[in-house]
Amino acid sequence: MTTTTTTDPGATDPTGETMERTTAQAPGTARPTAPQASDAERLRRWRMVLGADSADSTGCTLTGQDAAMDGALNALYGGGAGKKPGGGRGAGGRSAGLGASAPSVARWLGDIRTYFPSSVVQVMQRDAIDRLGLAALLLEPEMLEAVEADVHLVGTLLSLNKAMPETTKETARAVVRKVVEDLEKRLESRTRATLTGALDRSARISRPRHRDIDWNRTIRANLKNYLPVPGPAGAGGVGGTEGRGTIVPERLIGYGRASRSAKKDVVLCIDQSGSMAASVVYASVFGAVLASMRTLSTRLVVFDTAVADLTDQLDDPVDVLFGTQLGGGTDINRALAYCQSKITRPADTVVVLISDLYEGGIRDEMLKRVAAMKASGVQFVTLLALSDEGAPAYDHEHAAALGALGAPAFACTPDLFPDVMAAAIEKRPLPIPDKEPQQ
Repeated sequence: MTTTTTTDPGATDPTGETMERTTAQAPGTARPTAPQASDAERLRRWRMVLGADSADSTGCTLTGQDAAMDGALNALYGGGAGKKPGGGRGAGGRSAGLGASAPSVARWLGDIRTYFPSSVVQVMQRDAIDRLGLAALLLEPEMLEAVEADVHLVGTLLSLNKAMPETTKETARAVVRKVVEDLEKRLESRTRATLTGALDRSARISRPRHRDIDWNRTIRANLKNYLPVPGPAGAGGVGGTEGRGTIVPERLIGYGRASRSAKKDVVLCIDQSGSMAASVVYASVFGAVLASMRTLSTRLVVFDTAVADLTDQLDDPVDVLFGTQLGGGTDINRALAYCQSKITRPADTVVVLISDLYEGGIRDEMLKRVAAMKASGVQFVTLLALSDEGAPAYDHEHAAALGALGAPAFACTPDLFPDVMAAAIEKRPLPIPDKEPQQ
């Protein structure tokens, strides 16, 4: 008897690795047909997708790790999904629920980290919070220690900030700090490099010292001052020249020298309504990075129907985040009025409004303020979202009105944000993603 090992490229184990299937084959006998094995694997997969209620129709029984994975999925996505923790088993249907106690939730959190990769775990946690009402359990320290931290979890914790007991706040801050530090590691170096280059280029000076001359730009600016140089008598060329010449540098262009004074003012104006949670997290991290650059003067303003200036907390983005109050209404006009009152150098100021533009204040006044800021020389940027998510929900009418004023509204990923800021600082067209809503 011989043994044959075949690899089924479509079959994977729970960790995602390609599975090998070994079959025994007697001499002279026909090799088992591949469809038999692949059919069984397809049934297994359908059984995992459809859940326990479909076991009879698929004819597939799960065992071992497959059964454990199915149990973890069933607790969240069963037929009773949407019930609060502790909901019972419905008659004749699948039940979803993790029980009302923290220990059962902790066990479930441990199970999904065992069976699924981190990215899937984060999705399942968000679904559990939304579908099973687990937000209240996040107020318990042991729960916070068990969850997989990400931007969305931070947003949930911030929305629960007022209801959070003192015994939980320190644990919550530790969770938030871990996410913030990870984001800073990911975003800081590129942001600083991109904006430092933009600031240097935007600070050209017209009377530079010799070592500060930007020769490429100086030559281009003085090409009109080209003078031919006469050659020796009898040399080739018309009029005794050899076709050579010189450029008279009437105008010198130089790189800006490093200075302790701020070259640009940046105002981040952030909508802290509940739908903007991820944007608030990213904007707070970017605000802290920008505030650490001495050539930028950064102000961070958050708003709902009231306005809060958190600039004095920018040295610690965790303090900024816990200073926000996610939820509530929106008054963009009031927030812009405050930002406008803080502008002292319009031509050297960039205002970034991060909002879905669902205005609860005075729409016409909001648009007049934007128009006035742009007329004074302010670079105005409108971001409908600052997150890794897809196209956000937003007020299309307001976005179109801002676009007509020359302030296009679009969603921006964290990786694109440094390029957007660099373009605004240099007063170049903004790098608007093609697939994002543009107005």
